[in-house]
Amino acid sequence: MIRYDLRCDQGHTFDSWFQSSASFDGLKSGGHLSCPFCASSTVEKALMAPSVARTDATRPQDGIPLADAGAPHEPPALATAEQRAQALAELRRRIEANSDYVGLSFATEARRMHAGDIPGRPIHGEAHPDEARQLIEDGIPVAPLPFIPTRRQN
Repeated sequence: MIRYDLRCDQGHTFDSWFQSSASFDGLKSGGHLSCPFCASSTVEKALMAPSVARTDATRPQDGIPLADAGAPHEPPALATAEQRAQALAELRRRIEANSDYVGLSFATEARRMHAGDIPGRPIHGEAHPDEARQLIEDGIPVAPLPFIPTRRQN
């Protein structure tokens, strides 16, 4: 697993974990990444500093105690619960408008597309946690949604 700091075109910064660099590239090229704050799908890797454990309590370059140094960057918080709900509703609307709901066949459809058995297309659906984990372990680019998909009935 690899963690990337990400930034959207609206300036929001956030991080996310990926199975590999290739998984990130596959999700990005497929248009499957979006900002959790504004739902923008223009997401890039942000400049990252390595995380290095320290044994003393000061930064050597300036002698400032780490507790007083402050967070390097905080993502801008949405001001209200209503704004967060609106952003999540917009993300849901965009996903449902731009992908096909495949229901409980998600894992099977994702595998068939990855293998080239059927043409690739954006899909969303439902998978058992073990199925989702196996997809990730097999290098098939998938990502969890922050909501439960609306089940469509015939």
